[in-house]
Amino acid sequence: MKKKLQILSISLVLTSVTSILHAEGNINAGKQKTTTCTSCHGDNGNSIMSTFPKLAQQHASYLQQQLHAFKDGSRNDPMMSAVALALTDEDIADISAYYAAQKISENALPVLNADDEDEKPTANKDIQTLIAQGSDLYRNGDLPREVSACIACHGPFGEGNKPASFPALKSQHADYLIKALTDFKSGSRGNNPESIMHMIAKKMTDEEIKAVSYRISMMK
Repeated sequence: MKKKLQILSISLVLTSVTSILHAEGNINAGKQKTTTCTSCHGDNGNSIMSTFPKLAQQHASYLQQQLHAFKDGSRNDPMMSAVALALTDEDIADISAYYAAQKISENALPVLNADDEDEKPTANKDIQTLIAQGSDLYRNGDLPREVSACIACHGPFGEGNKPASFPALKSQHADYLIKALTDFKSGSRGNNPESIMHMIAKKMTDEEIKAVSYRISMMK
């Protein structure tokens, strides 16, 4: 019952967030406008480098939201802010529509590196154990420590919430997810409605961040 109440409470918070209406973009025009994006995010939005996010199959509303945030300075990144400044609203809508129409690629099973194996308490846990830990955290959260379940915002399969512009997470690179959650935890990443992600990430341990990121990266 407590778990259900936790998910319900988060859902009620989400429904209170006002959704921003976004213009529908032109997919074909968007493809022509992604030439400056391909070096980091790949030809079809599936980045090769695991530290750069995959954009394929992401909700257009979320992509538009983030590009506008880079453009107006509410989210900061030296490279993305410079790129976004040169985009018109029409460009942003078209590029977002193109990436939303692409299919996200699947990931190989993550491999723990030497740093993971040396850190406590992650040490002595194999990748399957961490993925199982992440699966439980994703679905149920951690009630004693008030870590909310990811499923409330991002759906049971990591599909996100299109009307609310909450991002799809399935098959995203684990390394990128780890960085994003760590940035939310430290407060270095902004543009977070109601500071929901800041509040959640601050209560997560580094191991939990890795575990849930590995689990999400395996969602299809």
